[in-house]
Amino acid sequence: MTEREGDAIIDEVDDDIQDADGLDVDDRDIARDVDDLDDEASAIASMREMIVYIARALASNPDVVSVTEEDGGDRIYLHLSVDDQDKGKVIGRDGRVAQSMRSLLRVAAVKAGTRVSLEID
Repeated sequence: MTEREGDAIIDEVDDDIQDADGLDVDDRDIARDVDDLDDEASAIASMREMIVYIARALASNPDVVSVTEEDGGDRIYLHLSVDDQDKGKVIGRDGRVAQSMRSLLRVAAVKAGTRVSLEID
């Protein structure tokens, strides 16, 4: 809207600045935050699927393998549950298999910008 005061023309500026998508700048920041949460959720789902895949490949009873997740604030805890007779296979000699799974998780977590811990129940 344009108003004339004396010899100067004053344009009233709309406080809501919009980008090319038609979103307000504030709305776009919120949309980015939601996208970041979606990316983090999909990254955690991928990590979870990776652990399930590895554990089922090692286990004698793959149908019993399950992974649950728990949000611990700054860290995500993945709880791997396997049959009692498969725990030794999943943990491995001197914990080498479990440590390898944790290393793979660490790489995926760094890529996703989060922290993840694996607990074997």
